[in-house]
Amino acid sequence: MGKSVHGFSKLSKHEKINWLVTTFFNDDEKIKKVIQQYWNTNKVLQYLHDDFIENTISNFYIPFAIAPNFLINGKEYTIPMTIEESSVVAAASLVAKFWRTRGGFSAKVISTKKVGQVHFMYKGNKEELKNYFNSKKEDFYKVTENITKNMRKRGGGILDIELRDKTKELANYYQIHVTFETMDSMGANFINSCLEAIANEFKKPDIQIVMSILSNYVPECLVHAEVSCKVEDLYAENSEELAQKFVQAVQIANAEPHRAVTHNKGIMNGIDAVVIATGNDFRAIEAGAHAYASRSGKYKSLTNASIENGIFKFWIEIPLALGTVGGLTKLHPLSKLSLELLENPSAKELMEIIAVAGLAQNFAALRALTTTGIQKGHMKMHLTNIIKQLGASEEEKAFLIDYFEHKTVTHNAVVEAYKKLAKDK
Repeated sequence: MGKSVHGFSKLSKHEKINWLVTTFFNDDEKIKKVIQQYWNTNKVLQYLHDDFIENTISNFYIPFAIAPNFLINGKEYTIPMTIEESSVVAAASLVAKFWRTRGGFSAKVISTKKVGQVHFMYKGNKEELKNYFNSKKEDFYKVTENITKNMRKRGGGILDIELRDKTKELANYYQIHVTFETMDSMGANFINSCLEAIANEFKKPDIQIVMSILSNYVPECLVHAEVSCKVEDLYAENSEELAQKFVQAVQIANAEPHRAVTHNKGIMNGIDAVVIATGNDFRAIEAGAHAYASRSGKYKSLTNASIENGIFKFWIEIPLALGTVGGLTKLHPLSKLSLELLENPSAKELMEIIAVAGLAQNFAALRALTTTGIQKGHMKMHLTNIIKQLGASEEEKAFLIDYFEHKTVTHNAVVEAYKKLAKDK
């Protein structure tokens, strides 16, 4: 009680903050300072950020980093990554250098079809519905001509329109299933506008249109990326044994969903970081990727590995519906910069780059898991965060990093070492 508010969206930013601080933080001025210290001093830029979403009161910063030395299809890339997890960029950079000397990454877009559906209910005769659909199909293309005009000029548009009977899954449920090519645009608004026009044209008394919406499950918007080398070039020693363990680790992720979820989460660490940096929708990418991992009816790994005739091969196949025009890609200054850093790739080229980022991340994780273990690297990276939390000076930071060079890093161990250092001083 007492925490509800009316007309909140109509308040100014300062009024919103005053209400928040008064209601939840006993009018604590420190809270206002925390919120306001993240405002951009460039007012034009801050206004831009304020308009991205409703009820904005501040900015939430996530580190923007770059991972250099990626060689993809013979071309050099420095990949932008936006993520807060400490080990991701370091791992990507190390893996890029590792594979650079072994031929680099190869990647290829398999297909770029996207999907939208008009969902409707119909209780009548199925043959009559089919005949009605066939009679309207040409009209669907006509009523969307103005919407698809510019997209068709670029080589895209509506690829096919089908009637699908889904009554086995749900009584009286049918759909108009539409496939699209949206070129360098992610295409959400384009697809939804087309679907609504089609739905309006399909209306009749015995057809109940429920909704018209694109799908983020795009199994035909698919990209493949891989690396390969001689087994003997994979590790400095015990190459055969460790390569086998690596392959077994992937096989376990294909056999055990509990492992597969964490395995794929690591892949998405790399993918999401580049998706966010380039102004794309990471929630859509996540949903589509995990659905694809479940396409067999069981949740499995998005990557695979093999050893054949002395050659180690590691690859990923993943759906990625991306855009390099529209949305935040040109509106957010850092998203625009990210695409310029990648030399303004097409949507297809961006699919290849992002698939490689996911593969690189997974390679780093599996290599660590099957050799030294994941925690050693994670905690080394986490060490600097703990030191910052303790408020250590630069001199103390240098001492602690050196002190834990060959020791196990835990939060308690770092705190104890810091206390002892302060006491000795």
